[in-house]
Amino acid sequence: MLRLPGMRLVEATPRSVEDSEEARAFLQLRVALFWKVICLLMTFASVLGALGPLKKPGGADFFVDVGLALFAGAVWQLCRQGRRSVRFIRTAEAVGLILYFSGASFLGRYVLVGFLRERALMTTEGVLMADAYMSAFGQVGTALMIIVRAALVPSSPRRTILYTTLAGLPTIVTPTLLAPGSHGNFALRAFDSPAFPWMPMGLAVVWSVVVITSTVISYVIYGLRLEVREARRLGQYVLEEKIGEGGMGEVYRARHGMMRRSSALKLLRAGHARASDLARFEREVQLTARLTHPNTITIFDYGRTDDGIFYYAMELLNGATLQRIVDVAGPQPEGRVVHILTLACGALAEAHSLGLIHRDIKPANIMLCTQGGQCDVVKVLDFGLVKELALEGDTNVTVASTLIGTPQYMAPESIRTPEAVDGRADLYALGAVAYYLLAGSDVFRAQTIVEICGQHLHQAPDPLAARGVTVSAELEAVVQACLAKDPKDRPQSAAELRQRLLACPVDPWDDTKAHAFWREYRAVLATRAPDSVEPGRTIEIDGRSRSPVAVPL
Repeated sequence: MLRLPGMRLVEATPRSVEDSEEARAFLQLRVALFWKVICLLMTFASVLGALGPLKKPGGADFFVDVGLALFAGAVWQLCRQGRRSVRFIRTAEAVGLILYFSGASFLGRYVLVGFLRERALMTTEGVLMADAYMSAFGQVGTALMIIVRAALVPSSPRRTILYTTLAGLPTIVTPTLLAPGSHGNFALRAFDSPAFPWMPMGLAVVWSVVVITSTVISYVIYGLRLEVREARRLGQYVLEEKIGEGGMGEVYRARHGMMRRSSALKLLRAGHARASDLARFEREVQLTARLTHPNTITIFDYGRTDDGIFYYAMELLNGATLQRIVDVAGPQPEGRVVHILTLACGALAEAHSLGLIHRDIKPANIMLCTQGGQCDVVKVLDFGLVKELALEGDTNVTVASTLIGTPQYMAPESIRTPEAVDGRADLYALGAVAYYLLAGSDVFRAQTIVEICGQHLHQAPDPLAARGVTVSAELEAVVQACLAKDPKDRPQSAAELRQRLLACPVDPWDDTKAHAFWREYRAVLATRAPDSVEPGRTIEIDGRSRSPVAVPL
């Protein structure tokens, strides 16, 4: 179990196990599955009744099987349709069990009477033998179904004892009270009958074994589910679903145990990172947690477990990154690009005022979300909180130690003097993002990191018109100014860049256009991207352990 130093975990109780949406959906699925199994079994019995050599399609036993199959099918459909509450599911399960086994027991008596009448076995010896056989056979069938329920349906031992006892009562009471009469009908069993008290006692003993067996099965399976659930608790957070994975850790959808707030929880395992990575993680998460701008992702919490797992919790966003949006929808209208950049400038302006430089602005780190009924809400992600240890090789990596950033979006000074960069390096990267959004491709394209870095240092960006893109002259000038080699030739602050963007004469991007875009592309954007290497992915390389790369300065 994961425990935070100085923090008491709230133990999962049987009641709390069903509190989450995941647990509720799982319960609904399993209860529906149980009744589906019963329906299929009784349908199979009905088929045997119609085709078997010992039964006739018009016999009472055939109609009993069909009736039980229909009842189980009705409960199955009732439990599987829509989103059912835990109370509804448990009530349907309990009532269904009582009615099903009560009906089965009563109809079993009816079948017994018909069996005796058809075969003229109304002698005392024949009645007692058939009575005992049918009673035992009915209990065996009921026991198998109850054991199946214990294995399929998540249930506490206490609830299993209750449900199993209730389901078993008809198999004891009905044979005890109803006996085949001498005229081929039902009759109340006399208390001086040879069946008393041995029949109810025998049936009760057999059923007590069923109750114990079912309870043990539920206890084992339910206990394992509790252990798994506790193992998935991280401090006050319950991990619900993995939504991402990287070289150093994983990202989970999580829920705060007390506030029931959904979060994205990123885990960093100490064994997979250097001491410097862990120190930077703690330092930068503290800085980022101070950011309050609405266009910066919100950090809720962070900590470290006794197991050496670092984590931080952030708001769970519903949307897509700019990288994904361009992959799906292609180049974006200039009005939308201006909308995105102006909001991103606000987030960067606050960060820069606190002395925090993002250093890895790129399309994959800017997200468009739906929040509060508004579309295209911009969120700037990952202020260098956790970087992935990785391998050298392609151009979609972040170079660490001496180079920090993603090569396609690195300012020239980040390559020459990475220790001396300031907020204007983020503005260069934002200009490269603008170019990517407008053109649908990166400013510079090459096969190696060396070539990309050389282009950032010495090659002027192509005009957007050379990429077949027509934009206003003012917007083109702003983008090219952001991509200036000398930081002095760029906008000197995020606030200045924002003002210049707002002055561009572009067709405004409003809520109507944003909603139209998401109506058209939401389904596609909600699907997972291909598993191939994600363009612009951030990976760190420790330059101190590698041979130096010659980059012309």
